[in-house]
Amino acid sequence: MFRYFLLTLCSCACICFAKNESPNILMIIVDDLRPQLGCYGATETLSPNIDRIADEGTLFETAYVQVPVCGASRASLMTGLYPTSSRFVTYYSSADKDAAGIPDIPKHLKSSGYTTISNGKIYHNVNDNTNSWSEIHRSPDFRIYLDEATKRMFEDKDAAYEAADVEDDAYPSGKMTNKIINDLRKHHKNDEPFFITAGYTKPHLPFNAPKKYWDLYDRSKIDLADNHFAPKGAPSQSLHKWHELRSGYGGMPSDGPLSDDLARILIHGYYACVSYTDKLIGDLLDELENLDIHEDTIVLLMGDHGWQLGEHALWCKHSLYETSLHTPLIIKAPGFKKGQKTDALVEFVDIYPTICDLAGITKPTHLQGKSLVTLMEDTNAKFKDAIFARYHGGETIRSDIYQYSEWKGGASMFYDHSIDPDENINRINDPKYKSVIQKMKKRLKEHREQL
Repeated sequence: MFRYFLLTLCSCACICFAKNESPNILMIIVDDLRPQLGCYGATETLSPNIDRIADEGTLFETAYVQVPVCGASRASLMTGLYPTSSRFVTYYSSADKDAAGIPDIPKHLKSSGYTTISNGKIYHNVNDNTNSWSEIHRSPDFRIYLDEATKRMFEDKDAAYEAADVEDDAYPSGKMTNKIINDLRKHHKNDEPFFITAGYTKPHLPFNAPKKYWDLYDRSKIDLADNHFAPKGAPSQSLHKWHELRSGYGGMPSDGPLSDDLARILIHGYYACVSYTDKLIGDLLDELENLDIHEDTIVLLMGDHGWQLGEHALWCKHSLYETSLHTPLIIKAPGFKKGQKTDALVEFVDIYPTICDLAGITKPTHLQGKSLVTLMEDTNAKFKDAIFARYHGGETIRSDIYQYSEWKGGASMFYDHSIDPDENINRINDPKYKSVIQKMKKRLKEHREQL
């Protein structure tokens, strides 16, 4: 009875807050962010400020994107719609084209009385759904090099990394953070609540960050992926040649694996960029406290998909493996218990209805996800028994311990995460799992037909 009372009290506090005074919202999207963070139990990367959000909010341990590529993932997230074979397919997907007439998150909030300000990379395409925003600010091209030695490293292609000895705001992400701080100062006392975004591009390639963040790590102590090989029995459709890295940046082999030294440099750069972005996020959190609105502001932090650092002999994203689909999701909101975690399966189509509930506004009828407020009230609540993702011709269904994927040509793969969390053995032909595979195959078909 007492537990029920506490849950009810928590829900009422949130709802009453929303009715009396709409909460401000700060949404942080970090490009290519793996859940390799302190709050997720990782020790390799330093992320004290993202960890701060987790300490004050709810951390979703098993959150999955719908599409492991920027444009499609963000369009799905912002509209609350699942991808299909013809909707949200590629990195250049646009919500205003693939889901024309559908009100996205900022448009719905704007119509509900919010000032909506887009900072940084929120949509992949800068011209996507521009009418949804009160104001749009997009940083210059993320390929910014400040070190002359880096510029001269390759004649034909850009370097994949840089450690310039500069201040935080020498790179676009730092400049954007200063702009967001000014936004917070300008709008925190307005009659209209704000929905302000911070779309950080790092740790997206190139891994360019101030030298002091590279200096946080000892490259000689950086471990390489344990499973730097294709899964046993993996179909060729599940793998790729990481063209984003090979074709876009100099010094990369045209085929085959990276050398251990080069792999360590890239991992080092990725970690440095995570810590750089983490520090900038800390600046935003500090400003919320300085303005005394940190207790009245919803903060959401997420990646737009995962990233491979050599796992399965892959780099970048673009796969249906755990490393591409699993990404951080943390929500801090007034009225909810702090420092809690849930291992319930959630997916990014669930974020839009969650924002609506937290803001105390009605949910549009087109939404295909479920509000995460249920889990924020009770982290052990029954939520979903499966999540769904797709990429190009492949589709995936994931349950609490199993993942099944299939492609148009007939290839398929199946992993048992209870004994193989790194997905090293494709067990699609193991007779032990025949009935489970058939059930997941049927469920995936039903999901496809419902869209």
